[in-house]
Formats: sequence, structure tokens, C-alpha cells
Amino acid sequence: MAAGLAAGKGGLMNAMSHSSMGQAVSMAPALDVNTLAQFVDLLPLPPIAKPQGSRPSPADAKLSVPFYRIQAQAVTSKVHRDLPPTEFWSFGSSTPGPTFETRSGEPLLVEWVNALPHQHFLPVDHTIHGAEPDKPTVRTVVHMHGAKAGPESDGYPDDWIVPGKSALYYYPNQQDAAMLWYHDHAIGINRLNVYAGLFGTFLIRDGVEDALNLPKGKYELPLLLYDRLLTRDGQLLYPVSPDPKSPWVPEISGNAILVNGKLFPYLEVEPRKYRFRVLNASNSRFYHLSLTESPSHSSTTGAQTKELEFHQIGTDQGLLPAPVPLTTLEIAPAERADLVVDFSEYRGTHLVLKNDAFVVMQFRVSSAKAADSSALPRELVPVPKIPESQAVQTRLLTLNEYVNKAGNPVMLLLNGMHWGEPITEKPVLGSTEIWTLINPTNDSHPIHLHLVRFQILDRQSYVPWLFQTKRQLQFLGPAQPPEPNEAGWKDTVRADPHMVTRIIVPFTGFTGRYVWHCHILEHEDNEMMRPYEVVAG
Repeated sequence: MAAGLAAGKGGLMNAMSHSSMGQAVSMAPALDVNTLAQFVDLLPLPPIAKPQGSRPSPADAKLSVPFYRIQAQAVTSKVHRDLPPTEFWSFGSSTPGPTFETRSGEPLLVEWVNALPHQHFLPVDHTIHGAEPDKPTVRTVVHMHGAKAGPESDGYPDDWIVPGKSALYYYPNQQDAAMLWYHDHAIGINRLNVYAGLFGTFLIRDGVEDALNLPKGKYELPLLLYDRLLTRDGQLLYPVSPDPKSPWVPEISGNAILVNGKLFPYLEVEPRKYRFRVLNASNSRFYHLSLTESPSHSSTTGAQTKELEFHQIGTDQGLLPAPVPLTTLEIAPAERADLVVDFSEYRGTHLVLKNDAFVVMQFRVSSAKAADSSALPRELVPVPKIPESQAVQTRLLTLNEYVNKAGNPVMLLLNGMHWGEPITEKPVLGSTEIWTLINPTNDSHPIHLHLVRFQILDRQSYVPWLFQTKRQLQFLGPAQPPEPNEAGWKDTVRADPHMVTRIIVPFTGFTGRYVWHCHILEHEDNEMMRPYEVVAG
């Protein structure tokens, strides 16, 4: 615990565990999604963003780059055939927002416009830093998650704009092919804005990826997963605490899992290989995804069925060295997974994608023969491991949860420090550091660093109380290397409970002020976020 924190926060204690949702209450009756028919809505695909001409490049005024104008606005959308339209906020006229398609080395400009109403329709907690009563209720700032962009275009949480204003951001796209995503990042209300629907995807492609002959075109599809709670009339329900003056809750777990904006959708596929670009866009939920044959068109659990094999070919920041065969995929909030599924052995059958025991969506495999000239190569791209000797500094960084006398979580910090305290992490541009994430809690925290990509070194269990009381790291077993499907470039890492997670980070790209934070958005909004600054050497 940071010195002076207990006195400053009224005797708060650093939490070793908590029951996050035990104190959450709803403002309206929630819909029982099991009363709805399954697989009656076709899986929708987000529209492709279209440029509105070109503008001079901020990097070189003699060059013109594509210009996009994307508007955050209130929309309605039917999440299920048997529900009335749901009110959302989205980028553009549909939710999720449009997908950007671009190429490595081809920069673009985006004017992000705030055309939202002046009042929020979800419960704002004015006791949270950044959301005080003197702040506008509705604010937005867009972060391109995974982008190597200058600090003025990164979406710094304090750089918000109000309705009627806009901000022009420049994305150089000087990075490998990968699936990035954009989302709101306004301090204090980020969890509400993303829950409302303010997010979308951004695909960067390159020649290396092209040469692999992976499934493409109509055989490459995004699967954006996000859970929500809905009222009985199909509207978004965001739970609140029992304290009306402080409605923040530490985590959200919705019983309606949407895929590209639909509940229990189906997708008709040919018996051939498909590439699915999966994003966990949930506020808090971790997914454990599997693919099974469906004994019927409406069974949610039924008898135990065999989990089918698929392959993961990429992660947050691009392709893996080789495909990894899986039967279950764990994916934390903000993580992405690039998957290839071969349906050729399942002609005429129905398969279901499950999260643990619960059905998410259905695949209807055609019985007709299908041509397939795509490949699943044995090797993808080299990802040389960064030697630890390359690091010029190792930082010990703690993930802290604080509870009140009743044992309820009230705040979360990184390294025991608040958002507004002086910056303590100042890596030098061009240097490499090891960040050692020490997690004494019972929660797994997905930690995201802006600007950079990194590699996971290892995870190792330790004795939390000994570190908290004496700053001694006593390990309980050998260090475990990352799983094969994590052995690529990452921008978000799962820091597991009672574990030390080490990442090695090359700080390249730009100098300036960025942030690192937990991507459980309820945690991030209640101070589990810190600025860091890349400085010139």
C-alpha cells in the first residue's frame, strides 16, 4: 500500500479479494434472455468506413492522405427479432461503429465528431475523479487501441470534447498488419460510453499477410463480442450500487452476449476455411470460447458435446509465428484473437460458439461442396524473442484494490498512485524495459499500454502478503512461459491473481505523454490508470 493512502482515503485497506457484484443492484427489472428464441437473427457485419476525400498530411503538407469524418451519435438498433429497438450511442448510424480498412505505411486522418445529446442516459458517478459535478455530463475522446500514434492523436483521457465539437487525429499506420479497435476513453465515464456502444474496429493489412493466402473477402469476418444487461423492454440496463450518491460498481456481467450487435445470431457458412477477427469489447467479462456441434437448433446446454478444434493465427498486434490449435480460447477485455475455423468436415451440420456453458451464436454449415483455395500455413511470421539483457530498466508495479470497512471495493490504483499524481514512469525513446506487474488481488486484470507493443516473458505465483508488508518477492514455483497463443506481439496482457506477470517493452515511435491502465473499464474509471511519458534520450 502506498504510504499515506489509508489516512487519505478514510482508512481504506488494500483488498486481497472481493465479491464484486454482490453489492450491485438494478434500477429496473432485467430481461431473462432465456425466454427469447435463439438463432432467428442473421449475424450483421459492421459497415466499412468510407473516406470523404483527402487532406494534407500533418507529417508532410505536400502529401494528401485519406480523410474520414466519423460522428458519435444516438442511434437505435434491434438486438433481437422479438425486442423493440434499443437505444445506443455509436460512431455512425449503426452499432458497432464502422470498420476501417487500411494498409501499413498508409496514413489517414479522422475527424471525430461529438454529436451526442447533452445528457447521459446511463448513471454517472460524480464522486469519481474526472466526473465531478462541474464537468459536462457528456464528453468523448477516441483512443485507437493498439495504434502507434503521436500523443496528440492517442486519445488522452483528459482530452475530451463536448457535444458540438470535434477533434482531428492523425494515424501514421507505421506498423505491422493487425486488428486494432477504437473506443471512447473519456476519464470518469469511459465505462458508460463504451457500454452505450462507442467502439469499432480498425484493420491494418500488409504484404506479408497478403502473401500467406489466408481466407479473405467474404470468408474473413469480424466477431465483436460484448455483454449487456437489458430491461424487459429491451433497453440498456447499467447496474448501480446501493448508494445513490456513488453508483459506481466494480464490475459488470451481463446475461445478453451480443455479437456484432445481435443476441443469439446465426451465420450461414460454406464447408471451407474462414478467418474470424475476434474482439472482446466487454467492459469486464472474460470469455472462454469453444465450438461444438449443436444437437438441436435451440439447446442452450444439453448433453456434453465434444469441443471442436480451431486455430489461432494472431493476437493483439498481429500474426503469431505459427498457427496454434485450440479447443478453448480465453480472451480478456480488449484482447483480440485472429482465428481460422475449417468447416469442411461439418457439411450440413449446425455448430455453436459457446462461452463456458452458454450459447453465443450458431454457424449453419451448407451441405453443398465449396471450393477453397485459401491456406493455413505451417509458419506465419517470425517473432524473435527480445532478450532480457536488452532491457535497460526493470520496474516493479503493483495492481491494488481498496475496500471499505464493510469489505466492499471502492477504488483501484496502479502502484498505489492516483491518476493526478506526478508521472513516475518515464522510459527513454528507443529503449527497452521490463515491467513486472504484481497482482495481490483475486481478480485478473487485463493491463494495456498505449503506443507500444510488447512480449510476455512469464508469469509466476508468489506470496502477496510478504510483498505487501516487506516488499519481498517470494515465489511459490517456477516461472511459466506465456501460452503458445500469447507468444506474439501484444498490447494487452492478462495479469492473473496472486501472480507476477513480466512483459518486455520496446518504447518506439514517439515521445510524449501516454497512459497505461486496467482494461476492466469499471476499474479504469475509478483510478486504475496512470500516465507515463516517453522522453528523448
